[in-house]
Amino acid sequence: MELEKKKFTVLVSSVASDSHTWNLVFLQLLLEELGHRVVNIGACVPDDLLVESCRLHRPDLVVISSVNGHGHHDGARVIGELRSRPDLVGLPVVIGGKLGIGGVDNARHTDDLLRAGFDAVFDDSAGVDPFREYLGALGSLAAVTA
Repeated sequence: MELEKKKFTVLVSSVASDSHTWNLVFLQLLLEELGHRVVNIGACVPDDLLVESCRLHRPDLVVISSVNGHGHHDGARVIGELRSRPDLVGLPVVIGGKLGIGGVDNARHTDDLLRAGFDAVFDDSAGVDPFREYLGALGSLAAVTA
């Protein structure tokens, strides 16, 4: 018997300094294709708007995307804001995309972002498959514990 994968409400956002939107549309379409409900709050999202959006929509997962290469700076700051709120401390939050401007050296930001409080970090050089696998594992876990 195969367990049915849980479908999530996923909040999609960029970091405050990133004005790119195509990545957010791609993520929204991918997540919707997988059956999840998506709340896309857009580009250049200030930290306080992300915090308030998490409180308003109560997502099961937050996905933060960065294309401008400043994801490691903005990401570390925004996860600190989210983790400092008692009502959001356990909320699963992931970040991905172009996390720095160092090309293949961008992967070095992964450990720092995990230590800062992200549940998972996805460097753009790995493609979308690790993110899809994460979602699948998260859905399986949720289905077993529900």
